[in-house]
Amino acid sequence: MMDATGGADGAEPDPTKLEFSGEEASGLGGGERVGPYRLLQKLGEGGMGEVWLAEQQEPVRRQVALKVIKHGMDTRHVVARFEAERQALALMDHPAVAKVFDAGATPRGRPYFVMELVRGVPITEHCDRHRLTGRERLELFCRVCEGVQHAHQKAILHRDLKPSNVLVSIQDGQAAPKIIDFGVAKATSQKLTDKTMFTELGVLIGTPEYMSPEQAELSGQDVDTRTDVYSLGVLLYELLVGALPFDSKELRSGGAEALRRKILEAEPPKPSTRLGTLGKRSAELANRRRVDLPTLRRQLRGDLDWIAMKALEKEPGRRYGSPAELAADLERNMKDEPVLAGPPSASYRAGKFVRRHRVGVSVAAAAVVVLIGFAATMAVQAGRIAAQRDRADRERDASDKVSEFLANMLGGVKPDALGIALWEDLRERVAEVRRGRGAPQETIDAAVVSLDEVLAGVNATDAALRLLDEQVLARAGETIEREMAQEPWIAGRLENTLGETYRKLGLYAAAERHAQRAVEIRERALGADHADTLASMINLANAYYSQGRYADAEKLHREALEGQRRVLGPDHPKTLKSMVNLANPCYSQGRYAEAEKLLLEALEIQRRVLGHDHPDTFAPMSNLAAVYSAQGRHAEAETFNKETLEVRRRVLGPDHPSTLMSMGNLAGVYSVRGRYAEAEALLLETLELMRRVLGQDHLETLRVMGNLSITYTAQGRYAEAEKLGRETLEIRRRALGPEHPDTLGSMHDLADAYKGQGRYAEAEKLGRETLEIQRRVLGQDHPQTLGSLYNLGAVAARRGSREQALDWLRQAVDRGYGDFRQMSEDADLQSLHGDLAFESLLTAARENAAEAR
Repeated sequence: MMDATGGADGAEPDPTKLEFSGEEASGLGGGERVGPYRLLQKLGEGGMGEVWLAEQQEPVRRQVALKVIKHGMDTRHVVARFEAERQALALMDHPAVAKVFDAGATPRGRPYFVMELVRGVPITEHCDRHRLTGRERLELFCRVCEGVQHAHQKAILHRDLKPSNVLVSIQDGQAAPKIIDFGVAKATSQKLTDKTMFTELGVLIGTPEYMSPEQAELSGQDVDTRTDVYSLGVLLYELLVGALPFDSKELRSGGAEALRRKILEAEPPKPSTRLGTLGKRSAELANRRRVDLPTLRRQLRGDLDWIAMKALEKEPGRRYGSPAELAADLERNMKDEPVLAGPPSASYRAGKFVRRHRVGVSVAAAAVVVLIGFAATMAVQAGRIAAQRDRADRERDASDKVSEFLANMLGGVKPDALGIALWEDLRERVAEVRRGRGAPQETIDAAVVSLDEVLAGVNATDAALRLLDEQVLARAGETIEREMAQEPWIAGRLENTLGETYRKLGLYAAAERHAQRAVEIRERALGADHADTLASMINLANAYYSQGRYADAEKLHREALEGQRRVLGPDHPKTLKSMVNLANPCYSQGRYAEAEKLLLEALEIQRRVLGHDHPDTFAPMSNLAAVYSAQGRHAEAETFNKETLEVRRRVLGPDHPSTLMSMGNLAGVYSVRGRYAEAEALLLETLELMRRVLGQDHLETLRVMGNLSITYTAQGRYAEAEKLGRETLEIRRRALGPEHPDTLGSMHDLADAYKGQGRYAEAEKLGRETLEIQRRVLGQDHPQTLGSLYNLGAVAARRGSREQALDWLRQAVDRGYGDFRQMSEDADLQSLHGDLAFESLLTAARENAAEAR
């Protein structure tokens, strides 16, 4: 057991870390008093300080750790570093960071500080002693990342993260990690002490096995938060594999210069590769993780290999930008979601796959065979599980493995990558046929060009979506229902994953069907308040929302949020996500103030708990931008959208659906602010990417098409607006239904294009049809309903029907319409200016706006 809290790990001397190597004692002894503390026994010592177990008797009685500078080491430089460590710890307040209680000086004048006593062992020792599984190790490691993130938010770099500086103790039956020893910490934006302190050039700061390349450079110029990310990457590697990326003896065997060169230049092997170099020891390492060796290899390959190697990139710019980003990718892995550490884009992934299998291999067939194969696998595995029901422990273990495998397969479905692979495969097959017949290369090239001409206008992603639905996902659903009825924990998880997959693919009716099944199965097997049941309720609510059933979505989101607050707590990341989810139907029903309150509360807690750069933190920011825009606060909306887009491009990649959504949102703000050229350029770029990545019929693709149509109308390009508006409306009627709120939005926009062309009868007819459905589906007072009333008033004013125009406008204002600026500046209403009735309506609209604020 280690009782130390810093600089006293009892390990062999580390000359690369300490700038002094004196071993003189402090002159203190057991039983001696230092201020209000009585020293009990020495816990350990390092190069510049000692750590004592001490007892405080007042104002509270407790045992603490007291760290004091050693005798003979109280030079100005050491005192400055000692005070920097004390100040660094004092700045922080996080469960995963050791707390400072007090500070002072001994009777001999040497500084000391007092901190909480951490009775723990190094994190690697704790994990091995308790035989933690890979998932349990990752969950513990993510809490360490939260502590380091907190330090970074306080502008403190640790610079010496390693197992002996991350101690784990058991508190209330739970493992509690504590980060200790900030003896070589560095402030990034403030001075930690007013004493002179410097790092001599040519002296390595840190521990070689965990040291980043920029630390090994000796200049210290490029050391920033990503330095700690590198050290965390080594620690993660060690937790996963049970060995360091580079063998310690080999690393230190060639002298200081060889050590530096290896840190700077040598590429570490992937974790799964490193495991294969450990010989007989590898089986014991797997046993410590409660799996066999083949299973451990499978667990490491893919996501965990990618995540570890991204954290260990030599170039800081290629690493994760913060510990929070590293933890977020690990959480995605644990939730069977695609991780960011993989190849950066779908086209890149598909291209790499095609290049690896150039000739004689059917890329699309291989992809489809793999996906279709899991339907048969489910039936086989379900049969095996059924045959083993008399062995409950083995059954549960096997069930969990099957569930995890299949959920990962379903959750990783990428229609854009499959579509690209399908098209590449068709080209390769055509070329192979021609090549087999002895055709010259120019004939082969012409055949491929001819194929491309045939395929022109056919969206590859849409083709892949249909294939996935009919040949893979639908069959998977049938197999789950038929074969998994007696395995509720598998069936519930897979039904939930199928529902999420269908929703992400834009197939909302199927998403609702499978999400509903997941809720029913999990509620029956696990109970209504189980975390998995609540997750399925949220999935079902999101399916309702995507179909425009906002009231149903709100009801279910509220129920799930209340359950998560009870089960997980108000600050849990999943609870915060539920707050963001609940804001969506509030916003879509026109209750902007309520949505804003929910989003601001979620954002404030997420920044505190997860950090400013965590991907989850940017969901409420993006949604707040939409709320602000709906309230006419366009400058605030633009600021939030720009910040969200910049981070999502950097963290998620340029082709990620969330990045594309942010692009569309920002373009929408440009449009309403009259910056039409910027809006159009960004919308066209976004639309091209969305059609490729999400497909033509996806909700977000159609939203961008609608915004582009509106932008054309605003510029007076009515024919272009009408053409795009008709296309959008047709697809929405087919894909979403004739009464979906987005379909009604397209009808409203198309009526606007008619009005701009002077086709008032067509505009009024379509406007009345839209209004009738909106009143029934959305309600009399919904902002979109009021918008249709206003639009009908504008059409009537344009064709000279003054009384009819005033009547439509009066209905809108009486119901709460408040955009008085639009009314006063709208050229369509120019003929009404000077009319007392119109001026009265303007005043009422202004009052509505004031009440809404």
